[in-house]
Amino acid sequence: MSTPHVLLGLLATGPKHGYDLKRDYDLRLPKAKPLPYGQVYATLGRLERDGLVARAGQEREAGPDRTPYAVTPPGEAALDSWLGAVEPPLPHLNSVLLAKVIITLLVADLSRARDYLSRQRQAHTDRVRELTAVKTDPTASVADVIAADYGINHLDADLRWLRTTLDRVADLHREVTAR
Repeated sequence: MSTPHVLLGLLATGPKHGYDLKRDYDLRLPKAKPLPYGQVYATLGRLERDGLVARAGQEREAGPDRTPYAVTPPGEAALDSWLGAVEPPLPHLNSVLLAKVIITLLVADLSRARDYLSRQRQAHTDRVRELTAVKTDPTASVADVIAADYGINHLDADLRWLRTTLDRVADLHREVTAR
């Protein structure tokens, strides 16, 4: 995910300070990897340095000074360009899951590889159940449901791959250890 572009998008709705950006991020992308405050402020600093945002005054609300930021015209252009660009499919097939399966097949016996694949499949199945519960929760926001759908579909693809790999584990083990 492009944190700078996401922050530009959140700022496109009006000036905000770091605390508001963090809150809006959590609200609009509820199932995304948490965004630490430090990353918000570091990203704002880079966006300001690059002329994509500018300070829009200063606020004090019963606490420390807060500096709101607003998108500049170059920032609007950068956001528009990012939103218009098709996201290419990942060019490389790398994931921790794939690497662990290959390395398990390389250094362990077949029963350990099968056990790992079965435990991983159970973890994925449990997560699908959790996300399905989110989708059926009457208090869930549309953003929650969309995020749950996204996660479920990716987990489903992983589950199909885990099933197929489990079926091929003996052949894969022979191939990996033969090299």
